Amino acid sequence: MPTFAKRLARLAARFAVRSLLALAAVVALLVLFLALIVVTDGAGSGLAAWSTTLVIATAVTALRRGRRRPGPARPMPFLSVVVAAALTASVCIPVAPTARRYPPALPSVATQHWNLATGSRVAVYHYPPAGTGARHPIPLVYLNGGPVRGISLLDHRFLRLLARQGYDVYAYEQAGGGRSDLLPMDQYTISRSVGDLAAFIDRLGRGSVDVLGFSSGAVVLTRALADRHTAARLHRAIIAEPGPMDGPTARIAGHKGRRSARGLTPAPTGPRSTHVPRYAVAFGLMRLGLLTPGTGLIGQAEGDNAFTAADLGGDTASAYCARDAHRIPAEDTARNFSFSPAASLRIQQTVKDSPSIAPQLRRSRTPAMLMIAECSSQLREWATAVLADDPAVRRTQYMPGVGHHMWNGLDDNDERAVAVITAFLQDRPAPLPDYPTRADIPAFLGT
Repeated sequence: MPTFAKRLARLAARFAVRSLLALAAVVALLVLFLALIVVTDGAGSGLAAWSTTLVIATAVTALRRGRRRPGPARPMPFLSVVVAAALTASVCIPVAPTARRYPPALPSVATQHWNLATGSRVAVYHYPPAGTGARHPIPLVYLNGGPVRGISLLDHRFLRLLARQGYDVYAYEQAGGGRSDLLPMDQYTISRSVGDLAAFIDRLGRGSVDVLGFSSGAVVLTRALADRHTAARLHRAIIAEPGPMDGPTARIAGHKGRRSARGLTPAPTGPRSTHVPRYAVAFGLMRLGLLTPGTGLIGQAEGDNAFTAADLGGDTASAYCARDAHRIPAEDTARNFSFSPAASLRIQQTVKDSPSIAPQLRRSRTPAMLMIAECSSQLREWATAVLADDPAVRRTQYMPGVGHHMWNGLDDNDERAVAVITAFLQDRPAPLPDYPTRADIPAFLGT
């Protein structure tokens, strides 16, 4: 009996060792596959990396078996190759449609499509003046955040509110976002976004316009103010919660606003593309900068179709104050939500790679207003850089009690944002103190 027990223990130990070696082989092949994905930039939907991994693994396994002494064949080495091949194949097989599926039309507003002189074809929404008040003759154009994202239903509600104040409101989804047509990946640049704004204003044909830019839309607007040809088309500019305006600003390490709701709310519910191996690998490596936005692993259209609101993780919560963590509104629906991760990364990279626009911005003469949220998830230096370098910023409105998404349907936040915007556009006294001023910047960054 003791002899049998020892033999059983030896067999168990041998099996455990072989299992660990097989697992190590599988892990090694997965690492090799990922390395080849990076080296080949995902060529051929990852099949170039997959076939190379399979050939190397099969050759090494066969070579090792050929060097062993004659004996009964053991399937474990080739089993490792089969398992690794199956796991890596899941990264190469599309799950989402590879042709772009655009969100359906909205029931509350007609979707127009305009062909711009730049070559972009963008989805346009028009909210004509409503209500009984005075009509304002200068159109108001809204640039949403993203950078390449559809306009949320929450934003559409806010645009209707502005129209009820007598404003003729236009909004368009930037190329590649929402219902707008895609561009070749190498055409997504911050300069193209500015060019599209100028072309949109020309296509509108109403002379100079007022522009409200939010988040990355505020970056486009800031850079438009620094471009004298585009700035000539702007009557007034409202820069709300801007991101970094150029490379030097993007490299700043600085201060954020008061605490946001990030980390205080449950994880978003709903399907996530990042739970699928193909998109987890693609989006993860792109975010790390190991794959280019134009990677051959997944096409732009497929990535857009796959990406869901839940994939944004805590980004949505970071747009609200900590005090609102228990009541963050639904910003959008799954049917309307649209975000292009690859195109957004591409545009953000062109901002990071761009030289300083401060010299050009210092020549701006377009009256501008800056809006900064109390619980902003943006670096405050991104906003104060605009304030410091743009001499035409006439007022700054520090919005208490709100996060990055300042108009959010909670309490009277929408009405307060409307009051600030309309007071500036009509050159009326500001409803809030002009803060921070340029002299206040050091103290403001220290609070």
